Amino acid sequence: MTEENRPPQPTVELLSPAGDGECIRAAVENGANAVYFGLNTGFNARARATNFALADLPETMAYLHRRGVKGYVTLNTLAFCDELPELQETIRAITLAGVDAVLVQDIGVARLIRALSPDLALHASTQFTLTSAEGIAVAAELGFERVVLARELSLREIRKIHRQTGMELEAFVHGALCVAYSGQCLTSESLGGRSANRGQCAQACRLPYDLICDGRDVNLGDQKYLLSPQDLAAYELTPELVAAGVSSFKIEGRLKTPEYVANITRHYRAAIDNTLAGRPVGVTPEQVQEMELSFSRGFSPGWLEGCDHKRLVPALSSAKRGIYLGEVLGVRGDAVEVQLAAPIRRGDGVVFEGNREAGEEQGGRVYGVHRNRIRLEEAISSGRATLEFARNALDISLIHEGQSVWKTDDPELTARLRQSFTSADPIRRVDVDMQVRAVVGEPLTITATLATGPTATVSSESPLQSASKHPATIEFLREQLGRLGHTVYRLRDVSPTLEGGPLIPMSVLSRVRRDLIALLDQRSGNPPQRRLAEADVLAALRSEGAKGRGLRAESQGPSAKGPEPDANSTASARSPQPLTLGPPRLHVLCRTLTQLETVLTLDAASVVVDFQDIREYRPAIAAARGAGRPIWLAPPRIQKPDERGVFFVLQRYAPDGVLVRNLAGLRFFQRLRRPMVADFSLNATNDLTVDWLMEQGAQRVTASYDLNRDQLLTLVDAVPARHLEVVIHQHMPMFHMEHCVFCAVLSPGTNRTNCGRPCDDHTVRLRDRVGMEHLLRADVGCRNTLFNAVPQSGAEIVPELIRRGVRDFRIELLDESAADIQQVWQLYRDLLAERITGEDVWRSLKAANRVGVTRGTLEERRNPLAIL
Repeated sequence: MTEENRPPQPTVELLSPAGDGECIRAAVENGANAVYFGLNTGFNARARATNFALADLPETMAYLHRRGVKGYVTLNTLAFCDELPELQETIRAITLAGVDAVLVQDIGVARLIRALSPDLALHASTQFTLTSAEGIAVAAELGFERVVLARELSLREIRKIHRQTGMELEAFVHGALCVAYSGQCLTSESLGGRSANRGQCAQACRLPYDLICDGRDVNLGDQKYLLSPQDLAAYELTPELVAAGVSSFKIEGRLKTPEYVANITRHYRAAIDNTLAGRPVGVTPEQVQEMELSFSRGFSPGWLEGCDHKRLVPALSSAKRGIYLGEVLGVRGDAVEVQLAAPIRRGDGVVFEGNREAGEEQGGRVYGVHRNRIRLEEAISSGRATLEFARNALDISLIHEGQSVWKTDDPELTARLRQSFTSADPIRRVDVDMQVRAVVGEPLTITATLATGPTATVSSESPLQSASKHPATIEFLREQLGRLGHTVYRLRDVSPTLEGGPLIPMSVLSRVRRDLIALLDQRSGNPPQRRLAEADVLAALRSEGAKGRGLRAESQGPSAKGPEPDANSTASARSPQPLTLGPPRLHVLCRTLTQLETVLTLDAASVVVDFQDIREYRPAIAAARGAGRPIWLAPPRIQKPDERGVFFVLQRYAPDGVLVRNLAGLRFFQRLRRPMVADFSLNATNDLTVDWLMEQGAQRVTASYDLNRDQLLTLVDAVPARHLEVVIHQHMPMFHMEHCVFCAVLSPGTNRTNCGRPCDDHTVRLRDRVGMEHLLRADVGCRNTLFNAVPQSGAEIVPELIRRGVRDFRIELLDESAADIQQVWQLYRDLLAERITGEDVWRSLKAANRVGVTRGTLEERRNPLAIL
């Protein structure tokens, strides 16, 4: 293959995390092409990180740009209606500061950014849950230029997406893995009112759980951490990721130390450079150990090589362990003899494996390493060694033969990593080329061009004289101009024009060089010029939304396939005239055919079926048709590249409507003009999002579970209440996972191809630390959802929602019996008819043991639907 027809070299960005300024320096000095970070004003998914002040953003971006590094700001949380004005001003400041891109989760926020600054790059956060080319196509319509792919995608799936879209693809390659799909985890919200979609994840996935199968405890031995994945480490897959079309390699870790950032960045820098140069990745076992020491729960390829549920979640630990050091051979006084499997030296930190939950795990700093009674100063990595600890540092009685020992800290490595970003002189520099014009009778003129693009030209004040002895030479210029000292620049090339044998005094050359550096600093640090709307675009978007609602109400008629038309639905309104509010309607979601049989005897406005086996949708449709009831179908929450066929199957069943749960489904059923309700998984928390979903053809939008009472009422007031559907009784779907617990612990197999589908035959619950038993279910794609054991109700807020115009309410069933269903149904029917109060509902449900014993008022709770 000749140079002329050789395919272009792929461009691969290395993207590092930064929780503070030191992390930014660590990333820059160790080879990152870009960094991502959050602001301390909020709206980022790592609220516990130090983050950056908005006032410091221009200086931070100038530093990055001088070093040829891009900076991305994370605005990747959901925003509430009353937060949008503040967010608008934050976006203005971000644009003016020269931020290269913004990572976004919220549809409404994306619309606001695009209206404010058409030139500010939009990246769809992994919280957007984008898993297919169909969903990415909708993101492109919203103005996104790049998507951060869901971590649950395999290399094969990424390749397929790349072939089907022109969108830039960013993928996580290293760091902690969430067991649940990002943007779809409601565990922290459900259990403690701390929303992961608002940057407040409580990491319930890292806690121990007991497994109950068919009502009996299953003894899993040391496997307690059933939802805690190992960390992702894809360094060996760098060539495959590049070939699959990944253009940005993302490292997780905005809560990690700068030493971690330095460590992981430098190793992936080398892996990428080697791959692009056609060399082996070249990561050695010693380098892997270095990465493990910075942070590791155990390394795995995550989902990149496909699902291997046993490898992904061994379930033996959830905490950082570092590297396996060896096995205890015996105890001698306060010292422990170990058979080594990794290097150890005096000063290293170790931990002896034990039950962390019971407080039996202990460790400490090694005060001395001995072999044959000789104290060693250098590291040793094999054979027997005696480790000495400070007096009373360990409870020796808990140390026993055969116990595993882990090395958790290496001060020598930490010091080496820290040196990489704290030295006085920059380690990583920007190449600069200089064109010199030194002509007798003219001022000395030097034009410098940085490899990153900016240029600067500086001339001397006086013309050059002719040299009597030593005229300037290219060697002289290269030596003197290369003295860039503590600057961030490195001279790459000098192109001289020398005429007349010029004399260049050192003082003149030094002054020109100094002025040139100052000008380069200024120009490379200047923010790019971008369009920025001066008007209140939020007000304009809201005005357009109100106008669009009127047009939709005028143009849309009742759907031939949908539930009975009502005066409160935009789909049935034929004019923008004020609509008469009808009585409240109650919809019911069923998860089994048995439940459906019971619900069809009730007077539900519609019934939604969400079955594990979509083949059961056919008899469900037939049963509903026989009962004369409208029936809607719910597709899975996730759609991967090979799963679009599920949409076609649902369409062939010809339901009255579809409860759409992702962007791909939204666009698919919109094009078929199938009536739709947008479900909670589309994360509608503000009016800009609701308006957009309605513009896409939704008849109603399910209010997000992230809204508390006041936020929900604010949303109700911000949009026509008839556009909203509110779930008022349900078991909160906490974890929604690609990981299958059924396969991991109840099957000899590793994935859906060989697991034997224990999910079809067994009822499984996970018991948490407080004794609550949460039901686990699998969907048609073998994805697991863990449902809160405690039903949750919004009964107290219902009368106020009705008063403000909400007319569509939903009950979601899980494992209720026919008697339970009838009782729950009647209570909420009576509530909607104002025959009883919300407090009456609470008391009745409590007496029937349908809700938790303790609760606060809605005003005191974080979540309007949570009973803690």
